[in-house]
Order: sequence, then structure tokens, then C-alpha cells
Amino acid sequence: MTKGQLEAKLSEAVSKFEVEYMGRGPKLIRTYVINDLIIVRLSNFLSPSELKLTDNPQGVELFKKVRSALFEGGRGYLETLITDIIDVAIISTHSDISTKTGEKIIIITTDKNIEQLISKK
Repeated sequence: MTKGQLEAKLSEAVSKFEVEYMGRGPKLIRTYVINDLIIVRLSNFLSPSELKLTDNPQGVELFKKVRSALFEGGRGYLETLITDIIDVAIISTHSDISTKTGEKIIIITTDKNIEQLISKK
């Protein structure tokens, strides 16, 4: 599998997680594999009600707390989707959402240099 093919498969897995676990998938998703990192950038994934909620500081705080709790609850499922695609152990998973741009970033650290794994095949 090429790096581009792997990144596409990882994007599909994260999109599946977002739809099945978080309730709504992104309109645009792009995944980057860099050494031992998987960086996923999701755009336009907020629902109209979430966008309305983030109109004020209290809503932003509530939104981020709820989304963070949901993500933490589904972390194991997301990590399983990733490790089903590539044979790595996941060391850590981080996520943040910009309520200003409607963008979400997920960063996953693995125990292996994924780029080296791909080049050996």
C-alpha cells in the first residue's frame, strides 16, 4: 500500500468513527502520515444546532465539554479502526475543535515510524 492509499484508508476509518459514534461525518477530511504521527483534519462537520450553540462563550464551553467527553468515550473504537488498517500500537490520541472555523484536528502518536513501514513493503 502506498502512503496515499494508507492516508485514504485512515480518512475512511475516521469518517466512519465520526458518523457511527459522534453522529455526523465531515464534508471534507484529509489525513497525513508523518513518521510516527497520524494527523487528521476534518472540516464542516458541525451540525446547524452545534453552530448555533457556539454563538456565545457559554455555548462554546458547553459544546467543547460535550464533544470532548464523547470523543474520550469513543477513543477505543477509533483506535481499533486505526489498528485494523495498520499494525501499530497507539501511544496517544489528541483532538481539538475550532468553533470559529468548524475544523477538527485529531493527532495520533504510534509506536512505529509508519513511513518506514510503508517503504519496506
